[in-house]
Amino acid sequence: MRGPELDSRRAIDVLTKIDDLLSWQRKSETERDKRFVELGAYLCEVRTGQYWRIENLRSFDEFLEKRFPQSRRKAYYRMAIHERFPSPIRRDLREIGWSKATDLVRIVRRDGNRIHRAFSNPFDESWT
Repeated sequence: MRGPELDSRRAIDVLTKIDDLLSWQRKSETERDKRFVELGAYLCEVRTGQYWRIENLRSFDEFLEKRFPQSRRKAYYRMAIHERFPSPIRRDLREIGWSKATDLVRIVRRDGNRIHRAFSNPFDESWT
């Protein structure tokens, strides 16, 4: 039994649209991953300045619930990245992505001084 009549022109259009959308999605995810440091800085400022009050919210947690309904944990990770690393290192973190930066935050919490050695000599794995 044969399948439906193949409409080559439509098939090419549909496959091209899928490729375009997947490409756009990859670019969007890459851009989002690179801007996590900036987002963390702004979230820290909102918490420190209590900017959430302008929206008549009761707390910073309520602000996070509103902005990050799927996971407030990611917001706290981004804030921790901003708080734990000095500016020169934060610039480098944009290149590795937020999930790897989150792993580095755990290392910094454990032994903050050794993280600087890790960034100055990335081939030395003795710091992990």
